[in-house]
Amino acid sequence: MTTTTTAAQDERLDLADMRRRIKAIFIGSVGNLVEWYDFYAYAAFALYFAGAFFPSSDPVVQQLNAALLFAAGFIVRPLGGWLFGHLADNYGRRLSLMLSVAMMCFGSLMIAVTPTYASIGIWAPVLLGLARIIQGLSLGGEYGTSATYLTEMADQRHRGFYSSFQYVTLIGGQITALLVLLLLQKVFLTNDEIRAWGWRIPFVIGALLAVTALIMRRNLHETEAFEAAKKIGKRTSSIATLLKYPREVLLVVGLTAGGTAAFYTYTTYMQKFLKLSVGLTDDQTTMVTLAALVFGIVLQPIYGAISDRIGRKWLLIAFGVCGVLFTVPLLTTLQSVKGPFAAFLLIAAAWMIVSGYTSINAVVKAELFPTNVRAIGVGLPYALTVSIFGGTADSVALWFKSVGHESWFYYYLTGMIGISLIVYLFMRDTKANSAMHRHE
Repeated sequence: MTTTTTAAQDERLDLADMRRRIKAIFIGSVGNLVEWYDFYAYAAFALYFAGAFFPSSDPVVQQLNAALLFAAGFIVRPLGGWLFGHLADNYGRRLSLMLSVAMMCFGSLMIAVTPTYASIGIWAPVLLGLARIIQGLSLGGEYGTSATYLTEMADQRHRGFYSSFQYVTLIGGQITALLVLLLLQKVFLTNDEIRAWGWRIPFVIGALLAVTALIMRRNLHETEAFEAAKKIGKRTSSIATLLKYPREVLLVVGLTAGGTAAFYTYTTYMQKFLKLSVGLTDDQTTMVTLAALVFGIVLQPIYGAISDRIGRKWLLIAFGVCGVLFTVPLLTTLQSVKGPFAAFLLIAAAWMIVSGYTSINAVVKAELFPTNVRAIGVGLPYALTVSIFGGTADSVALWFKSVGHESWFYYYLTGMIGISLIVYLFMRDTKANSAMHRHE
């Protein structure tokens, strides 16, 4: 066999391997998009259905109550991170990904059919809360497992780029939810119809999309890393194994705290901020939020590719430094702007900062842990941190507003980013010191 023939065969094998990896990453990412669409449909439509479940004459109080239930979905995420992380590390990434999207489907259906407060009284918010808990369990498992799956399926040279698609699809889920809202607002229904019954439509759509994602995930291949880890020896409890890596667990908590608070500020809370504080109309709020999310989604693979060249640590430090310096000026200026275009420019500037964290946080966490504990190592401490600092961003901001000190939240967010910056400065660069090759 000639050298030319061998090279041609190797090239075909490399191309086939790349196609297999891209297909697996695409399917995993699509499922992730559906999960986050279902979860964020709640935030996107909260302005419309809050009054149906929380009767009050004060719209800020209604939104605060809805935000508290949004936070409830985050409180149970650590349990989901543990449960699905254990399944992924012991029985495979594919099984865990399938079960998480099936649970999300059930939670969305519950919200779609739950009667209002006027029909069943206090049971309405109780059932809504239960549905959010089910969705929170699902999402708690989805993050760690999908981050692990995407990172393990990517090749070493482009791991940052490919894993960034977790946040591409995460933000894509929000965009899809807003597009549904925009279509209902502009094409199909009036605002009164959306408030009366139209807010149920996105949850029906979400349940149907989840079924589609479940069917697609049935065909996922297991990762080579998981198959290699299975051959090493006896399976152990994931939580017991995780306790052997206390430094890595604390790193996940520290590097996540500021990033997740910033991310949820400029996504789920920003829609309410534009409406209640900036004073934009419903249509302007939706358009500005949508445009900013599209801008953010474009940044993710760009930043991920940059991390493959210069390392992960410098991007995280850039986020931390810029977040500490510019969060208060950005939010203060945003609160005083008069038009939607100026609001968009300021939020776009914020995305240029926050993307230093969002684009690579999944790959950084995955590179900290060996294969046998990677899914739970990424998922559990991340979910715990997000439940404390991410899911509560809405509630904290609205509470400060309700007591007349909205600007205090800007300093709270700055402090959270500052804490994470300290971690970024002293942690190792996981691109150069990765645990991806370890299967113990």
